[in-house]
Amino acid sequence: MKLSKNKINLFQNFIWDFYQKSGRFFVWRNVADPYKIVVSEIMLQQTQTYRVEQKYEQFVAELSTFEHLADAPLRTVLSLWQGLGYNRRALYLQQIAKKVINEYDGQVPNNLAILETFPGIGKATAASICAFAFNRPTVFIETNIRTVFIHSFFSQQASIADKSILPLIEQTLDKLKPREWYYALMDYGVLLKKSYPHIAKKSAHYSKQSKFEGSNRQIRGLIIKILTEKGKASWGTLASIIKSKQDQTGNILQQLCDEGLIKKNSSEEFCIK
Repeated sequence: MKLSKNKINLFQNFIWDFYQKSGRFFVWRNVADPYKIVVSEIMLQQTQTYRVEQKYEQFVAELSTFEHLADAPLRTVLSLWQGLGYNRRALYLQQIAKKVINEYDGQVPNNLAILETFPGIGKATAASICAFAFNRPTVFIETNIRTVFIHSFFSQQASIADKSILPLIEQTLDKLKPREWYYALMDYGVLLKKSYPHIAKKSAHYSKQSKFEGSNRQIRGLIIKILTEKGKASWGTLASIIKSKQDQTGNILQQLCDEGLIKKNSSEEFCIK
């Protein structure tokens, strides 16, 4: 779809007008420190902003630089991460910090291709880091941006693929102020989700999240929480506390070991790696 200059202008004016009147404030916005941008972008993956707000400030206060994060015990990092879920992201974040310190002289690369090679950073996150940390006019999509474009340009269609949306994001991008433009898009997307809760189902990539209660995701989180707080525990103790089947707990413990989040010590007890 090729948009006319007039349609682009109308869309941009509408989004900017909305943002001036109803834009949201977050402590990780409009900051000069790329470290804080990287932390916020990893935290915001698959996690709602209100949950990130509760953890972000304490995290960057206690681990205020890439060097501090790289040198911190993983148990400390995971303790500060508690409540955000998907604990692998905390591990990835520390691995990113070590890579920045050891390979890039403590500076976040302003390069999409390089950032995409970092742990836990795909194309969208690499582009968002470049946009928010360096104000580069990169093109990316996330859930709220997707909502805006489906509502604005595909309202009568269903099963809309991101590959159809990305060219429109590029055409309408305010290349002079990409950082704020993406803030504006995401804020409008949040409003649309509240007003039209079924928009997400029009995406070809929509999938209903599985039940959390009793899921492997829940048990993974509980194991990390227990080991972060207690220091160590046996397989049987963990299964007993969590009230899950020992074989299920055992499989998840093995996964967590394979991912580098936990390890088994000489006493056959598990602890944070």
